[in-house]
This record gives sequence, structure tokens and C-alpha cells, in this order.
Amino acid sequence: MTTEPMEPVEEKPPRKAQRSLASRLVFVAAVWSTVALALAGVFLVGLYQRASERGFDALLEVHVKALISEMLDTEADPDDPAAAFPIKPPSYQEDPRFSLPLSGWYWTVRRADSPDVLFASQSLVGDPLNVPDIADRDKRADFITGPAGDEVRVLQQRIFIEDTPYIIAIACATAGFWTEIREFARMVAVTLCIAGAGLILAIFLQVRVGLRPLARLRASLTAVRQGQADRIDEDLPAEIVPLAAELNALILSNREIVERARTHVGNLAHGLKTPLSVISNEARASSGPLADKVADQAAIMSTQIQHHLERARMAAQRRVIGVSCDTEPVLDRLIRAMEKIYRDKGIVCGFNHVAPVRFRGESQDLEEMTGNLIDNAYKWAASRVAVTVAPFDDPASNREMLTITVEDDGPGLTPEQRAEAVKRGRRLDETVPGTGLGLSIVADLAALYGGRLELGPSDLGGLRARLTLPALGRS
Repeated sequence: MTTEPMEPVEEKPPRKAQRSLASRLVFVAAVWSTVALALAGVFLVGLYQRASERGFDALLEVHVKALISEMLDTEADPDDPAAAFPIKPPSYQEDPRFSLPLSGWYWTVRRADSPDVLFASQSLVGDPLNVPDIADRDKRADFITGPAGDEVRVLQQRIFIEDTPYIIAIACATAGFWTEIREFARMVAVTLCIAGAGLILAIFLQVRVGLRPLARLRASLTAVRQGQADRIDEDLPAEIVPLAAELNALILSNREIVERARTHVGNLAHGLKTPLSVISNEARASSGPLADKVADQAAIMSTQIQHHLERARMAAQRRVIGVSCDTEPVLDRLIRAMEKIYRDKGIVCGFNHVAPVRFRGESQDLEEMTGNLIDNAYKWAASRVAVTVAPFDDPASNREMLTITVEDDGPGLTPEQRAEAVKRGRRLDETVPGTGLGLSIVADLAALYGGRLELGPSDLGGLRARLTLPALGRS
């Protein structure tokens, strides 16, 4: 039967898994780096495109100037009907593509106040070049759809000849232009991806190296918690040294509080034992109902005081930081002591430890709990006692625990007797020496450590006592 815990334990909701500090830093830095590099890539491609457009327009402007130069050639034949125009009809063929039909390279000349084209390149083969209105500007560059349905870049410029405004338009295909832009964008993307991967790797290494002192601090704290060190190593970076110092001060303060509590418990025990002994002795020396009553009440008071002092001592020890012990040496020592005490009974004890494990608590508490259980087993056993230690993971508390099972082949207990056995001061057999506090102390101390004591029938035929306690790890 499972004993009732001395203090109710609140069930805590399962803790949500948190991302580690290192992964958070790497994730945020990686996201920011990716966004920054992507924006930088867009910006670089935009700069390259605008620079390419300016270079494209500079080439078109060269053709515009060459066409204007040809139009202003005054050496014209006066008998030519075209001489009626104030400008010479150009036959601009500096680039052979202006003469190839629908080559993507075109030019036109028209009056600014009329949409009619005066002169056009042979490459247009009579098709119109639909250009946007230049409005009041002297120069304009645009991407438009050419006569062949392909995209062209057109540069228009307004000029005045004899106070008459003319608009010259030069257009060329942009297929090669966009091919170069896409190739540049591809190279930028590849370069930035490589740079981004290298940057993220550098960030990861930086975070790992930068947080290494925290890992050392955690390892030092774990060593203190497991009882392998008395204090936290303060050989750390300047930013973490104050934290380590405060933790060491907390550990020291905790130990001082425990020592003071133990001292007070001892003083109180000595202060009450002597008066109670005097009262008990005086009552036994006298006769009559009053003396018997006083003796009985003094015995009850002694039992209650011993129980509560024991609980106070156990609660103080329970708060000690960094205390642990190996279970195997403690149990082995207890079994050897019991074999000597009960040598006349000829009891055979089997000790089975499934895996070495450390108890997260003080060795004297472990000795007190297991000593009571093993002593009871030897006291009631006929010929056999079995002690088993096994670690396990408790899913309810998400902690490592251990079980110490003590069995005997004695008469055992009924379910009602098992319930009575763990109550304070209850002795099921008055012929056997004892105070009746053994199993009660075991149950109380196990509850203070977050464990429990369970009594049940043994496969050996007697009683089985299973003690569940917190563990620190398996060696």
C-alpha cells in the first residue's frame, strides 16, 4: 500500500520546450543576414541596370548627334525637290542594322507639332515607330514595343532648326541588354549566397565560442549540484563572474542556514530530553494512577518530540544544494552490519544493483531510510532477505529516479496492517523492541525528497518495501 505524502505536491503543467540561446542568436542573425543580403542584391542589380541604361542611352545619343550632323549638312543640291525643307533629308546608315528590315534598330525625324514622320530608317520598312509624347522635355528615354513586337529602347531629342522644332528618335533592341542584366543578377545571387553561407557559418562559430563560458558555468553548477565540487569556478569572463560569485554566495548561505537549523534542532532535542527523562523517572518511581498517567503521557510526548525533531532535521537537509551519494556503498555497508547483528538467525541476503546510481541527497538520510527497511526485513525474515536497486525515468516528473526494494520471507502484513505500519508510533508487535517511528520516518523523509514508500506483498512470501527516491544520474 502506498503511503500518503506528508505535504501535497502540486502538479505542475508540462514545461514548454524552449529554443536554446545559441539557436536563437544564430536564427536571428541568419534571418537578418539573409534579408540584408537579399536587399543588397536587389540594390546592386538596380544600380547595374541604371548604369546599363545610362550606357545604352549614351550610345543612342551618339547616333542622335550623328543624325543631326547629317541633317544640318548644307551642301545640298538646289535643284533637288527635297531642298524645299530647311534640313537635309538624312540617309543615316552609320550602323548597317539601320538598313536591315525590322532589325530592332530604327530612327525617325518628325516635326514637334505634327505626328507625321518626315524621315525614317530603311529598317522600319514603312511600319510606324510608336513613341510616347515627349511633352515639354528636350530629351526622353523609354522602353517601348517595336514594329516587330520586340522591346526596344528609344531616345527622343527635341532640336530647333531655323526656329522650327523637330523630334529625332533613335531606337534599338534590348534583347542583349536584358540578357546582360539577368546574367549579372545571377552572378550577384550566387556570390551573395556564398557570402551568406560563409557569414552564417561565421555567426554560428562566433556564437559557439562566445557562449562557451556559459557552458563552463553550467558544467560547474552541475558539478556542485551533484556533489562533485563545493563551489562554482569563478575563472570566467568578466560579464559572468558576478553571476558565479552570487551563486557561490547563495550556496554558502544555504549551507550556513542548514548548519544553524541542525544546531537548533540538536539544542532543542537536548533541552527537552532531560526534563522528559526526569518526569518519566519520577513517574516510574511512584505508584498510583497519576504516576502511570504521567509516565504514559511523557512517553507520548517523547515520541512526538522525536518525530517532529526528526522531520525538522530532514527538512533542513533536504534544502542542501549539491549533495549526493552512491547507493551501492551505503547499502553494502548496511547489509554487512545487519549480517553481524542478526548472525544467530542465519539469514541469507541477496543484493542486486541493476545499474550503479547516485541518490540526490545526503548519505545519512539514505542510511536512515534504507537502514530502517533492512533492519525490519532482518527482524521479521525467516531465512531470506533481498535488496534490489534500479534506476528509472519518471515520466510524471520528467526526472531520473531510483527504487530500492527490500523483501523478506517473514509472515508479512495484511493490507490493514500495512496501512497502520506507516503511522507514527504504531507498533504491530509490542514484543519486538522499537519506538514505532521507523517506517513513519522513512515515509516522511522520502516525501520530503519528492519520493514515496510503498508496502506490499513480496514474492518471497513476506513483506516488500519499495522506496522511490530522486537520482542524479547513472554512472
